[in-house]
Amino acid sequence: MIEVNAERITKKEKIGGVEFETVYRKARIPVPPDTLRKIAASSTLAEGEKISGTEDKETDFAILGAAFGYCPEFNPRTVMANDYIVCDQDVAVTLRDGTIIYTDIYRPVNATEKIPCIVSWSYFGKRPGEGMDEWQVIGVPPGTVSRMAKFESSDPAYWCRQGYAVANVDPRGCGHSQGDINMFGTQDAQDGYDFIEWLATQEWCNGRIGMYGNSGVGMTQYRIAAEQPPHLACIAPWEGTGDLYRESIFGGGIPALGFENFIESSLVGPGYISDNVAMAEKYPFMNEYWADKIPKWEKIKVPTYVTACWQHMHLRGSMECFRKIRATKKWLRAHREFEWPDAYCNKYLEDLKRFFDRYLKDINNGWELTPRVRIEVMDAYDYDFQTDRPEKEFPLARTQYKKLYLDASNASMSFEPLTNESTVSYDGEKGITTFDMKFEKDTELTGYLKLHMWVEAEGHNDMDIFVNIQKLDEQGNWLPTSVLGEPHPGAWGKIRVSRRALDQKLSKDFQPVQAHTKDEKLSPGEIVPIDIEIYPTSRIWHKGQQIRLQIAGHYVREGWFEPFFWDIDNKGEHVIHGGGKYDSYLQIPVIPPKYVAGDYVYR
Repeated sequence: MIEVNAERITKKEKIGGVEFETVYRKARIPVPPDTLRKIAASSTLAEGEKISGTEDKETDFAILGAAFGYCPEFNPRTVMANDYIVCDQDVAVTLRDGTIIYTDIYRPVNATEKIPCIVSWSYFGKRPGEGMDEWQVIGVPPGTVSRMAKFESSDPAYWCRQGYAVANVDPRGCGHSQGDINMFGTQDAQDGYDFIEWLATQEWCNGRIGMYGNSGVGMTQYRIAAEQPPHLACIAPWEGTGDLYRESIFGGGIPALGFENFIESSLVGPGYISDNVAMAEKYPFMNEYWADKIPKWEKIKVPTYVTACWQHMHLRGSMECFRKIRATKKWLRAHREFEWPDAYCNKYLEDLKRFFDRYLKDINNGWELTPRVRIEVMDAYDYDFQTDRPEKEFPLARTQYKKLYLDASNASMSFEPLTNESTVSYDGEKGITTFDMKFEKDTELTGYLKLHMWVEAEGHNDMDIFVNIQKLDEQGNWLPTSVLGEPHPGAWGKIRVSRRALDQKLSKDFQPVQAHTKDEKLSPGEIVPIDIEIYPTSRIWHKGQQIRLQIAGHYVREGWFEPFFWDIDNKGEHVIHGGGKYDSYLQIPVIPPKYVAGDYVYR
């Protein structure tokens, strides 16, 4: 759809003590705004094709702008951004190896004392609003986010009024910054350390630095905080993938390089970008290169405020962050809506302000009394059963893990193990099979699910399996939840069966984690057990409603705007075995009520 400059180079780099020939691709050359407008108004796209899936040219133009990238002219100066904000633009910062990067710093003009700063660190342009007629984020009404905001980051128009500075950074290799872009590796984390320590010495700064942002701007926080810069006082990663290999590039072991290619081809800079797509093709198994991109969770010790959307690609990483960091002061808020509307809504901006006021301004405002965990329990569509329900931990300590055994003879599930063996099959490329069970009483599922299943491939030596967990009404009709107004398929998981071996150190009974160190192809007639990690959820099933396990050889979702697709390797029939010695089951996290008195139930 969009022509990508495919010029590549290799570098010898030592990563995790091992020398690699790392592949880098050339960064995109900036495209002027007028050119972007012409592209959006032309027939550059295939006839009838819409990037956004809508008929809205402005939306298409915004997404095209992000895809091509935009980099304003280099122009170091101090300028009034509006009546109450001054912007120090294209400020040079020298990193430990002499590389110079550039930042825009927004400050309130009326500050009478030194102030803290919130850092937005990601590979997207630090002034993207200058490149578009309408700087708009999907799901957020026009005008909500100012044109000063870096994509998915703090908006200076809000934070400067609250007595904060905001630093929008072009890291190494981005925009006009020198060097090559190193995505989510140790080099980028060390650069973030250097920038924070430089920022803390500025004459207007009180020496306390925070970080905030979602998606890529959240992911960089994990790595930088693990380097433990002395002046980093707190972080707020509101959504962010953690293990890039397991959660994005090889989810379940199935290659998913399209989205990564989309991101890399969007980045603008003078040099090159570490090419994770090429490295995935070169190194398809877990190794030191990919391990270097997993955050060192145990080294994050500053106060941390994490959010997680139950229905988003960053869910696993957000939960890993909350569970595994060593910070004694950490908070989690899990919600239904997509990351962008959540990040910019008034209610949670005020919530985040209290967090930053406490740790960046040292205001004793009672933040510590905020529940450590707050969750939305979903119901149907955009109706939530509970909002911001307080909890003490995640997964919840009162979780009762129960097994629903799969009966392939009649597409059902039950709490009782089955004595009779049975099978069901579906076409590996296009088929779908389901297993249903009706709940006899109100049942809440909150936490991690997993699917243990015995499978066989007929006509091929491998299987790619996609699963999701749906809710049906009393008549068997699908009751989806909504995100950005679109129906979500439900809590999901996936696996390439040849990658079924688990990492025993990382795996828990409620969360199987694949090792990704070898392929184990299937022989004709071979029946093997697999364990599929299903991302966590929180949802209520009312009495009489049904839970459905949907299994397919492809991802089941329509009408979504992100370019997700997988390099699926399916042929022939997929066969599922259940009953007898084949103890196939879905494990669910049942949450009992906190308090019951007669007919009264408190959850």
